[in-house]
Amino acid sequence: MLILGIESTCDETGVAVVEDGKRILVNRVLSQVPLHEVFGGVVPEIASRAHVESITAVLERALADAGLDAHPVDRPPVDRPPVDAIAVAYRPGLVGSLLVGVTAAKCLALAWDLPLIGVDHIHAHVYAAAMAADLEDSEMLPCVSLVVSGGHTALYLSESWTEHTLLGSTTDDAVGEAFDKVAAILGLGYPGGPAISRAAEGGNHRAVRFKRSLMERDSLDFSFSGIKTAVLYHAKGQNARRGAPILPHVSIPDVAASFEDAVVSTLVKKLSRALEREDARTAIVGGGVAANRRLRERLDRLARKEDYVVLYPPPALCTDNAAMIAGLGYRLFLEGRVSDLALDADPVVAR
Repeated sequence: MLILGIESTCDETGVAVVEDGKRILVNRVLSQVPLHEVFGGVVPEIASRAHVESITAVLERALADAGLDAHPVDRPPVDRPPVDAIAVAYRPGLVGSLLVGVTAAKCLALAWDLPLIGVDHIHAHVYAAAMAADLEDSEMLPCVSLVVSGGHTALYLSESWTEHTLLGSTTDDAVGEAFDKVAAILGLGYPGGPAISRAAEGGNHRAVRFKRSLMERDSLDFSFSGIKTAVLYHAKGQNARRGAPILPHVSIPDVAASFEDAVVSTLVKKLSRALEREDARTAIVGGGVAANRRLRERLDRLARKEDYVVLYPPPALCTDNAAMIAGLGYRLFLEGRVSDLALDADPVVAR
């Protein structure tokens, strides 16, 4: 069964074709980083406009790359549609960006008379690890899932690929957002995650002891606004404004490495708490920050020490992509969880 997936939750226009929920025929992603880097972050109006301008071309290119009928997507095929169903990320995300992908998916489902499947973007980040794992579902589930990205930081108890119970989430900045803001403070560029990691390679992660915000003793929630402010004051002086110059004695690599270590330590501690509390032996880590090398090293160390299994998607499936949308869409279809043409964009995280 071939599922066409569409992803437009933020600033990536993604289209993929996936067979039977796992085999990726094509996974095309058009990045908008050049449009947003001058602003140091995603501008919603620019993102949605860019999706409108690119979605048709990305769809046509993806179908062609998958070896399917590459007719223009605004004209139905004369014999049969090139895929069996349409899956689209409809929540959560930037509402303008979501609307572009949802509208495109609904148009195709109507024109091709195909099932339409609405997919939760965060749940798809969890399923991305399953797409690359050579394991049976029973070997991975139930598990504790940690989704870490530019817009989301949350822990779930995942009893199936379609059923997730929220255990904890960020009370302020998402972890990826914190990386972006700290990179801007240090003048390292955008996107912040890779920029911080590159700078940290030449730094000492013990040089600055930034406080870990673990909140209450048993809390599984996150907070990253405090460490962002701590970096600002350390690098530029107490009560300094973001535009102030960096103090002469401050080593940017040391600050970057120390910040990265503090954030990673917090994520590892919270995941460890969740695994212990839920009596789970398997963890899945998804989202763009799941590609962070230091985070993977620390989690692998935890897994060896406590005999856990920790699974990650390959880097191409960590950031926003449509393959994970199509993959999870297949699982939802098997459960009969098909949407209708009343499907609407929902920017809010499901609780």
